[in-house]
Formats: sequence, C-alpha cells, structure tokens
Amino acid sequence: MLFDDGLGLVLTIAGLAYLVFAMLRPERF
Repeated sequence: MLFDDGLGLVLTIAGLAYLVFAMLRPERF
C-alpha cells in the first residue's frame, strides 16, 4: 500500500461515506 493502515482506513471510510451520501441525496449533485 502507498499509505499506512491508519490513513488508508480513513480514506476508505471517507470515500464510502461520500458515496452513500451521494446516493441518498442525488438531487444535490
């Protein structure tokens, strides 16, 4: 991995959270 486990985990959670938010609120994108 290019990042350490902590940073990779944070990026993964942030990415998944953004995708879920985008799917729940499609009218805002």
